[in-house]
Amino acid sequence: MDLAGTFGTDLAVGAQPAAGAVAGAIIGSFIATLVLRWPAGRSVVSGRSACDGCGRSLSARDLVPLMSYVLARGKCRSCGARIDALHPLAEMSAAVIGGLALWMHPGIHGLAGAVFGWTLLALALLDARFFWLPDRLTLPLAAAGLFAGFAGVLPSPGDRLTGLAAGWLTLAAIAWGYRRWRGRQGMGGGDPKLAGAIGAWLGWVALPLVLSLAAGLGLAFVAIRLLAGGKVSGDTQLPFGTFLGISAWLIWLTWPLPLSSF
Repeated sequence: MDLAGTFGTDLAVGAQPAAGAVAGAIIGSFIATLVLRWPAGRSVVSGRSACDGCGRSLSARDLVPLMSYVLARGKCRSCGARIDALHPLAEMSAAVIGGLALWMHPGIHGLAGAVFGWTLLALALLDARFFWLPDRLTLPLAAAGLFAGFAGVLPSPGDRLTGLAAGWLTLAAIAWGYRRWRGRQGMGGGDPKLAGAIGAWLGWVALPLVLSLAAGLGLAFVAIRLLAGGKVSGDTQLPFGTFLGISAWLIWLTWPLPLSSF
């Protein structure tokens, strides 16, 4: 028995969650920048990071994911302005996504799931803040899901293609029916596209569970809002894309491999 080889293999597998968490924290920093800059029409890839309060360019010590925020106590070192809490939230969430994906599913499946989760995180945060699910993220997510299937990552390409069509058609039909019934828009155009992209990743079998869990999260959100004294009416906007993203990744994480039809 090759104990050295077995130990080396175990060590390599054991290092994957840590690598995924570190990579996730770095990617989470970029996601926070994307969410804060993109809707405002600012470049995401050019220009130095700066304090939103005083405009001071940030140095390397200000840009260490999570650690810089903690050491600065959530404030700019120059002007004392509050750093948007989206930064640590995105960095921590992306670190958890990367670590858990590669812990639960080491190797190519875990790496694919981390990419899936990081993209869903960006979309979830954009929808939560701005009720916006941009095609420039959703459509590449769908294409990446199909590519992963053809590259050998389960579920099969057929299940993914069926999931893509079923996810989009289901929510598009609901949106169309609501508009005909109530005479007004009840769902944004990005939600069906996101459901299709999720179907392209998880396959058609997981879609009913994703939609059910997302609906449950939406109801829980409304209930918490009412208990906290907030108001909810038929015109209240809810970030359903956020609930879809959370549900989809949790189901990917816990769904037994292989992700395929029964």
